[in-house]
Amino acid sequence: MLQNLSAYKGKKVFLTGHTGFKGSWLLKILNILGADVKGYALAPKTEDDIYNLIDGENICTSVIADLRDREKLLQEIADFRPDFIFHLAAQPLVRLSYEIPAETFDINVMGTANVLDAVRLLDKQCTVVLITTDKVYQNNEWVFPYRENDRLGGYDPYSASKACAELLINSYKLSFFNHKDYDSHKKAIAVARAGNVIGGGDWSQDRLIPDIIKALVSKESIIVRNPASVRPWQHVLEPVVGYLILGLKLKDDFKKYGTAYNFGPNATDTLSVGNLVDLAIDVWGEGTVTQFVGNNQPHEAGLLKLDITKAGTELNWHPKMNAEKAVNSTINWYKEYYTNKQNIVEYTTKQILDFLNLN
Repeated sequence: MLQNLSAYKGKKVFLTGHTGFKGSWLLKILNILGADVKGYALAPKTEDDIYNLIDGENICTSVIADLRDREKLLQEIADFRPDFIFHLAAQPLVRLSYEIPAETFDINVMGTANVLDAVRLLDKQCTVVLITTDKVYQNNEWVFPYRENDRLGGYDPYSASKACAELLINSYKLSFFNHKDYDSHKKAIAVARAGNVIGGGDWSQDRLIPDIIKALVSKESIIVRNPASVRPWQHVLEPVVGYLILGLKLKDDFKKYGTAYNFGPNATDTLSVGNLVDLAIDVWGEGTVTQFVGNNQPHEAGLLKLDITKAGTELNWHPKMNAEKAVNSTINWYKEYYTNKQNIVEYTTKQILDFLNLN
């Protein structure tokens, strides 16, 4: 796979959200591949953010700015003249979206509009992959995995904002990046929807793995809100490599691949929150669990699965780790961080190279 992705060597890649969890992993992969990366995002929140741990400032041209600053974003993209754009920047937290709903919509919808406006005004060929979420679907909490042509929706502000972003993307595709007019605009646009992502270096609030790690390190009981909930868990390397594969396919055939793709685990690879916590404790070597029972908690879906048949058939993308291996890789990253922090760049690089060289 490393050889297949070598086409990014020397290419100019504009990456929004490069200081975030998924963005930092993607940045490091692009650095390994030899791409020329310009990142655009808010500053990392702590010195322990993975962006800082991988020395992000020295492996890309970093622009610390807000996605909602339209003129700044347009200027940075116009000046860089990228070959590829990967748009990951977002307000990505469901529970936080209940606290800042209007801001969540502003960032996730209008921020995406600003990116697409910059693409519209860019006077060169460009391949664009816009990352949304598995939560864009109208979730009926049934056992059937959601396919790319299923109805979009969203209960909470985060999910709804991402569904709105997809409507906006479709409007821009039809209005400004229509397949019929490609020879004029030379822009190829696709959407990637990823499931619940885990991996080393995530310190976000109200996310399961960071909450588990904080409890384990402090030797406190892990508080689990919804132990029976099932999510499409996957290691962070799965979708970000999927985005890169999609980008290359899209560049080669804008019409065939200019659609939406799900990236998640195999349909039979199901794992509840409770099962994931138990696995994490086993890998860590110790820990206890307390199930949280409380009133007036914000709504969170109990069941969500993705159908990844399309990505497998059209992109030849398939998950390399099952959920158990994903948890193992994630917890071992944190163990390395707390026991041998000075080696974490090398350890992160090794995880990436091992993954890229898997058959």
